[in-house]
Amino acid sequence: MTEGVEEPVTDGIGPTFGTVGVDAPGSQPGEALSELLAAGEPTRPALIVPDSGQVLTYAQAAAGVEMLAQRLAGLGVRRGDRVALALPNGPDIVLLLLAVTAVGAAAAPLNPAYTQAEFEFFLGDIAPRLMLIPASGSAAASAAAAGTGTTLLGVQEAAAGPPELLAGGQPSVLQRSFEPGDPDDVALVLHTSGTTSRPKQVPLRQRNLMASTRTIAAHYELGQDDVSFSVMPLFHIHGLVASTFAAMSAGGAVIAPRRFTPTRFWRQAREQRATWLSAGPTLHQMILDKADDGGPPATLRFVRSCSSALSPALQERAEREYRAPMLQAYGMTEASHQMSSNPLPPGARKFGSVGVPTGTQVGIADKTGNLLPDGTPGEVVIRGPGVMSGYVSNPEATAAAFFGDWFRTGDRGVTRDGYLFLEGRIKEMIIRGGENIAPAEIEEVLMTHPAVRDAVCFGVADEKYGELVGAAVTLAGDVQTADLLDHCRHQLAAFKVPASIDVLQEIPRTPTGKVQRRRVGEFVAQRRGLG
Repeated sequence: MTEGVEEPVTDGIGPTFGTVGVDAPGSQPGEALSELLAAGEPTRPALIVPDSGQVLTYAQAAAGVEMLAQRLAGLGVRRGDRVALALPNGPDIVLLLLAVTAVGAAAAPLNPAYTQAEFEFFLGDIAPRLMLIPASGSAAASAAAAGTGTTLLGVQEAAAGPPELLAGGQPSVLQRSFEPGDPDDVALVLHTSGTTSRPKQVPLRQRNLMASTRTIAAHYELGQDDVSFSVMPLFHIHGLVASTFAAMSAGGAVIAPRRFTPTRFWRQAREQRATWLSAGPTLHQMILDKADDGGPPATLRFVRSCSSALSPALQERAEREYRAPMLQAYGMTEASHQMSSNPLPPGARKFGSVGVPTGTQVGIADKTGNLLPDGTPGEVVIRGPGVMSGYVSNPEATAAAFFGDWFRTGDRGVTRDGYLFLEGRIKEMIIRGGENIAPAEIEEVLMTHPAVRDAVCFGVADEKYGELVGAAVTLAGDVQTADLLDHCRHQLAAFKVPASIDVLQEIPRTPTGKVQRRRVGEFVAQRRGLG
């Protein structure tokens, strides 16, 4: 990576003159996440729980974060520590994430639906000081914590105010002062999956997140009268930064249901006067399928789609049924989420495009890192204040991920008249309903079955989810594919389990022994009469 002379990064496609440092500590000015709650008027709502009618004002949210931070400090959490959170959506995870960062520690939100094996991997990889789980318990997380020696802390939701922290089933009330976190502290440790390796740790500093948050708020002209309906999982960068942090940075309110269902969305959105929401295409489709006679709230001014490709047909349907412009955006974990988006009216939103750069420079590069002119396809590369500095303890992956100070997204795209169009993924990631799935992870699980000799996984096109996981195996013994699927279900979260497994005599490979997953997927589809 290149560190260079300080230079502001502006919106735009293509290169600028000079050198921009890649997110080295102190290389760029920035804000701490504590600035989020400072934006709101004390008496205005910050977090609304439609299930119960609970409302936390900005003053109450700030007081709750301060108290929780003091209690985490009392439990020994210090600057530079990691704290894992396997919690459902709602106000509690928002307050706790901010409390963890308030003491200068890094939050590592995990999918509560993970299996014991998955929790064991992430806990071993993260090595957190504490892991927060619901007070009601989680068998998979508890077993994984016991196996890795991780200290568990229960989170008991409260009828009003912040949640209680339970140690050994009893409230933890010891509070200690702490040195506040600053912009250079790592705030989030998230994982991103590659196609040839296990998930990699992505460290995002407080200033990375605030830069992305400010960009999103500015691009969509968010203000204190806006109300975001947060429907995406808050263990993902999309729901956390776009739906939640961006709204709060502008002093607006966030509808944060503890138990979201598409059926409830319409009534709750009308009752709380939602002005916008952001979701992946799959979730948008599910919401639209459950529309009621009341229609969308009259206050809705735009809808945002991100996390996977939005089809023109779904965009047309969404604009018709939401009665608001649908803006497709482009984001990724390593960039602290948003990199580009279609603009609000009267700006032109182009179907099939992920829009114009927002707070991030976007370029198109050839295989050697040379930037290409407008209209020439290549790999999408980015740089800006939201981009991470590199993967944790993985210099090989970091080196491969950058062309100098340009981060390589692994996506193929082209720019036309200032708008970015994506043409597919260079990396072979499977994206199911916005969930990134590494084929190698599923292949590794299949290969642990004694009857499997070889395995390959690939994406299978699906109208609802965008892609499903497909798999093909060669066998060393007798086994039913149903047994292989059960084997996967015991070791993988449900969204990673293959939709189908085909048995082949041989898995095609290149002369150097590499699997061409897309070609295998095409071969399987043709064999089944689907190609």
